[in-house]
This record gives sequence, C-alpha cells and structure tokens, in this order.
Amino acid sequence: MPLWLCGSLLFINPIKLRYMSRFIQILLGLSIAVTLVLLPVMTPAKATVLSDASVMATEFFKIGVEEVRGDQYEQALKDFTKAIELDANFAAAYSNRCLVYLQLGNYAKASEDCTAALQFNANNTEAYLNRGLAYYRLRDYQAAIYEYGQVIERQPDDLRAYYNRGLARFELKDFAGAIADYNQALSKSNRQPASELVEIYNDRGLAQLMLENAQGAIADFSLAISLDGSNHRAFYNRACACHRNGDLLAAIRDFTLALQLDPNHAEAYVNRGLIRHELGFQQAALSDLKIASKRFNEQGNQAAYQQTLALIERLQQLLQSWGDAIA
Repeated sequence: MPLWLCGSLLFINPIKLRYMSRFIQILLGLSIAVTLVLLPVMTPAKATVLSDASVMATEFFKIGVEEVRGDQYEQALKDFTKAIELDANFAAAYSNRCLVYLQLGNYAKASEDCTAALQFNANNTEAYLNRGLAYYRLRDYQAAIYEYGQVIERQPDDLRAYYNRGLARFELKDFAGAIADYNQALSKSNRQPASELVEIYNDRGLAQLMLENAQGAIADFSLAISLDGSNHRAFYNRACACHRNGDLLAAIRDFTLALQLDPNHAEAYVNRGLIRHELGFQQAALSDLKIASKRFNEQGNQAAYQQTLALIERLQQLLQSWGDAIA
C-alpha cells in the first residue's frame, strides 16, 4: 500500500490557488524481503532426544514456513503460535511469527516477537531489522533508527539497515542524515538488482529536494529512470523537481510520462493542470482537474476530491470573470 509523502507546493497564478504535491513512498521492500528462519538439519552426532511436544512444535513450525511461502499468513500465524505454545523456547518460531505479524500489519505484536527472539540470541540482526520496521510502522522513528544502528554495529555491510535508517531519518526531517545513509546503502549495492537501486535513488532525490537541491534531485530521479524507464514514481518526482527548478515545460513532460505509465495517478493530473493554468492553457488545465476529481472520487479520497472540486470552481470563476471583462 503505497504511502503519499508531502513535497513541494505548486501555485497557479494569478489567483494563487495552491495544491500540495505528493511523492510516493515505497513499502520498505528491502527490509521485509528477509529469509524465513529454517530449522537446521542435525547430524546424528548432534541430534538430541526431543520430547513429544517439541516434535509436534517442529511440525507446526514447518507447516507455518510453507504457508508463509504460499502467502497464507493468517494460517501461518496460527501454526507458529501453536509451535510456541508447545515449546516456549522455540526462537525460530518467534522470528517467523514476527514476519507474519509484519505482513498482517500488527506491528506491536511483531515488535514483541522480535524482542522474544532477541532474548535467545542478542546478535540476531534479522530481529533488530524487523523490530526496526515494526517501530517505523508505528511511527516511532527514533526507536527504528536505534534498531537499524544495532544491525549496522553487528553487520556493517547490511544495505537494508542503512536504507531503512535513511527512511526513518527522512521522517524526522533529518534530510542530510538520510542522504548520508542512502549513500552508504548505494556504496554497498554492487550485487543488488536494479529495482532496489531505483528506490534508493528515488528516496535520495526526495531528500535532495527537501534540502532545496532541485538539481541534485533531478539527477537522482534521472538515474532512477535510466535504470527503470517504467517507474512512474521517478517521472512524477522528477516533474516536481523540475517545477521547483522553474522548468515548467519539463515538469509537464514528466507528469505526462508518469500518467502514461499510471493513468490513475490523480495527483499528477492536478499538478499538470495547475502548471498548465500557470502557462495560460486554461481549457487543458480544466480538463486535467476534472479528470483528477473523477480519479479521486473513484479512489474514495473524498478530501482530495472536494479540494479539487474547489479548484475547478475557482478556475471557472476566474475564466468567467475574464470573459466578462473582455465582453
């Protein structure tokens, strides 16, 4: 579920209507793509005699692992819970149930399971990473930053920890700190797929834009586009940066490209409409705003829908007043 992050303000003159541009924030994909904890295969020399309860707990655990792999999270939650009920010291079951809680959006429970897993192994970097994600989702960004720091202390080359810490610092408006972390993530990304690099460049570009470095932001969004020409987020963000940089035609171009990739992007219609009004293309501006209002209504975003209707009404009043003055 993509998040919208407030960015630059766009103005339409001369009536100074204002609409907040927004940026798409990604889903922390780098942090949640962690490997399930699997049980090791013990050699006969290391094998121990297990109780009946432990054997049953292991079976429920194995079933839960397969259910997670099949995206059956509700059932996996039940089976990991059964494993823990049968064996309260089953560290791997706590770790995997934490992942399930994250997928189900129960972040308080996820953090509790990470804490339980860490009681068995204080150097469990995956537990710190996932507890950081849980705190991030709970909007406790300082706590999230601490958890990612614990990962970095134990595993200095973990790209995910730097990237996620950058996201948390961004939320606290520590944009310079966020950029520093994104730089560290990029320096450790030699073997990462292009899709992950695209997201890092996108987020570093946002931090650059918040620091009023429009040129740096444009460069980062352009790098993202060079890696993935179908990334509508990068085109949308670059359009906002071009507007901030005063290049209105380039902004219209990129909003148009973003809309070609995502025709339901209501905010891109709004922002393109406002710039078209600013440039004097009034009918095109009205058309964009009307499409935006329709999209917002379809998406159930009533606040944005009403705000866009108000923009349409004010623009129509302005056009009417101009027509009356000419007559």
